[in-house]
Amino acid sequence: MQAAPDTRCTAFAGQHRIASGELRHVALVAQRASAVANAPPVLIFDDRSSQPIDIDLRGTPADLLKRLAEASETGARAPDPAVAEATPRKGPGRPRLGVIAREVTLLPRHWQWLATQPGGASVALRKLVEEARRVHAGSDRKREAQESAYRFMSALAGNEPGFEEAARALFAGDAAAFEERIAAWPEDVREHLAMLAADALA
Repeated sequence: MQAAPDTRCTAFAGQHRIASGELRHVALVAQRASAVANAPPVLIFDDRSSQPIDIDLRGTPADLLKRLAEASETGARAPDPAVAEATPRKGPGRPRLGVIAREVTLLPRHWQWLATQPGGASVALRKLVEEARRVHAGSDRKREAQESAYRFMSALAGNEPGFEEAARALFAGDAAAFEERIAAWPEDVREHLAMLAADALA
């Protein structure tokens, strides 16, 4: 994945954590570590999703920081059709509220129900989404933590003893079994994994 220079992330050289913080700083540490002879592979992970962040570490530190800045600017300028905002209306009417126009596919009975709601279909759908976000906030955090932790442990601990059992404990929310299964794993991997899995095991 591409990321902005201020993205919070963590870099590992093999199974050893070498830096945590904003990408602009972590990338410089990763660059130095990768230049060491016979250095283990350096991977940088987004601290929230554990998606690996792809960076070209070649060149000088200035080259690296320039590429990060250019990639961030390009990403900010590029139009994303998935989140394209609706064209603002001219003339009298309600002010632009940052509403995003998308296509929604529903069954006829759903459209019939929405048509009877105060404010129309759009208002009713927004209320339903906000209510669902409120009701499911806890389960959403747990699911995201499970996915992030599993993504990280698959990348750095997939060959560790007890991996499959640890994964099952993670998705079962069994903190005691999870901690037991990862107890013998490398310290840096274990500590970072515990941080990622905190919401999943709470």
